Amino acid sequence: MTDGHAPMGGNVGVRDILRIRDYRWLLGGQAVSDIGDGITLLLLLLVINELTGSTAALALMAIAEAVPQFTVGLVAGVYVDRWNRRTVMLAADLLRAVVVIGFAFGAAMELLPLLYVLGFVQASISTFFRPARGALLPRIVPAAGLPAANSLAQGSMVIGSVIGAGIAGLIFGTFGSGVAGFAIDAATFLVSFAFVSRITASLGEIRPDGTVGAGQRDVRRSLLEGIAVVRGSRLLGGTLLAAAVSMLGLGAVNVLFVPLLINDLGVSATWMAGIELAQTSAMILAAGVVAILARRFAPTTIITVALLGVAGCIGILAGVTAVWQVLVALFIVGWMVTPLQAMLQTIVQTAATDATRGRVVALLQASLSTASVVSMAIGGVLGDLIGIRMVYAGAAVIVAGAAVVAFLMFRGAPRGTAAAPVVPVEAS
Repeated sequence: MTDGHAPMGGNVGVRDILRIRDYRWLLGGQAVSDIGDGITLLLLLLVINELTGSTAALALMAIAEAVPQFTVGLVAGVYVDRWNRRTVMLAADLLRAVVVIGFAFGAAMELLPLLYVLGFVQASISTFFRPARGALLPRIVPAAGLPAANSLAQGSMVIGSVIGAGIAGLIFGTFGSGVAGFAIDAATFLVSFAFVSRITASLGEIRPDGTVGAGQRDVRRSLLEGIAVVRGSRLLGGTLLAAAVSMLGLGAVNVLFVPLLINDLGVSATWMAGIELAQTSAMILAAGVVAILARRFAPTTIITVALLGVAGCIGILAGVTAVWQVLVALFIVGWMVTPLQAMLQTIVQTAATDATRGRVVALLQASLSTASVVSMAIGGVLGDLIGIRMVYAGAAVIVAGAAVVAFLMFRGAPRGTAAAPVVPVEAS
């Protein structure tokens, strides 16, 4: 398994997939760019806060980076299913390196609008990179190894975010500006480019599935075809629906967490680092057992149980009276989140054909982002009207509802991960 090709059959764990040369290049590129993303995410907030001191200005940047997920992202999935996915990733890395350098030049009050534009552009480019990576992974790793590969990706993202945030805080605290940090992030995209360029070029090519190729359809019809694939598969439809419903609850939980901690519990902000460590450490530890769980349980079962576990923890957070209870709840959540996200990705990657996988991955990301933004908006309003704890209680019910949706939808779905057929979309 050291010739760069995926091993076939059997239980494939972390050690097995790390022997695959092309996967090592893919993971290495992601790990480096995850650190860069962590740097820029915090640096942008620090720079905007330094320039404006306005929470509205910070929220505007969050919106600018969220909107592309459910607008540009849908169209991005169409082109990911037309172009060589390795080439898409290489182009995205180069373009993002240029954009991040632009952040350094736009870090001035008179150029503040430029930061928002660049934030939107960078997020838009990323909507091409992520579906391309998600669609490329099953060409490198066999289906039996996807749970392990996706769990490693989650672990890389978490660790990279923590390391990146630490670097950003150190740089900004030392130099009082984000120029050096943005330069480091640009360099990480170039390193990622170097790693991805080592992946076998033919793996990025799309395998035809016997239908008219996406390249021969217009964008609208290609997008509708991707939606039809999801609607025509109980497994895919259940996965996307359960994920979207869960985010209708989790978005509000995320946006109201700081007010719950500081305003309701009266906890010092210095506790944030410890609380973040509790969940992060659990997510990293959980990444090591995902492959083991996947050998014993179906991905659909793991998703349903994980959603129930997350719902229970949110219910606990609705009634916490001390910070140690928050630490325990979030440590448990961390153990649930990594398997949940890994199995969601695994089902999407294996239940769609190679020719439609980019669109299906993009649809998953778009549905999650849309539900999250809606939830954050509603949660922010309801937090003032009925109180944060009541919102948390409602969120727990919604996430539990997502588990019920998953259970009902998956009951009629096959346990296996056979690729879903492409559903042709006729011209209207």
